[in-house]
Amino acid sequence: MAELVYRPVIGFAKTLFKVWDLRIDCQGSENIPRSGGAVLVSNHISYLDFVFDGLAALPQKRLVRFMAKESVFRHRISGPLMRGMKHIPVDRKQGEAAYQHALDSLKSGEIVGVFPEATISQSFTLKSFKSGAARLAQEAGVPLVPMALWGTQRLWTKGQPRNFKRNHLPITIRVGEPVDAPRDQYAGAITRRLRERVQELLDAAQRAYPARPKDASDTWWLPAHLGGTAPTLDQLKAAEAV
Repeated sequence: MAELVYRPVIGFAKTLFKVWDLRIDCQGSENIPRSGGAVLVSNHISYLDFVFDGLAALPQKRLVRFMAKESVFRHRISGPLMRGMKHIPVDRKQGEAAYQHALDSLKSGEIVGVFPEATISQSFTLKSFKSGAARLAQEAGVPLVPMALWGTQRLWTKGQPRNFKRNHLPITIRVGEPVDAPRDQYAGAITRRLRERVQELLDAAQRAYPARPKDASDTWWLPAHLGGTAPTLDQLKAAEAV
């Protein structure tokens, strides 16, 4: 079936990358299957993560159908694009419908993109993973493909202004080897193994990242354990409890 919306959007995104002069370092795309279904699992630190996750699949000539909150599909601009690219709306009050939609896509040979943290991590560290990705892979009989992004938070993230200037920002992407999801294992155990793999990839992406904060005012995008001033998970939980 012709991709009348997805491919033009990819072309537009690539043009923006050139305009912004992003320095994209993507390794491991060969781990994404060239055919058949798979669940692509990524950390979540930016509103633009799905764009860069999808970029990693292009060398394998694959398009990714992302699960995203339903409100994005109701927006007058993003809505028609999301529907045209066959992404999957997630209404948290009716999650079973989204799950079945994703499962049908996987069984038909599509790659489905999932952010198991559910929301952007403002600490820029991994939050706990929900087990939905593992359960989807188990039921569809497909592998989980872990990946990690770093640097995307510097473009546009929660609680910070957008930064779409031509400032040569580096973006680091790492894709890992597929993780099996046997039906005879607990989804929780698979999820823990998957999270460990994403953490390893995130650590590798952070080590490879070529940029450092310019000064003390530019440390917001680094997590506390790397010397930055991003709030910790504990601090965020305490703020939510107030």
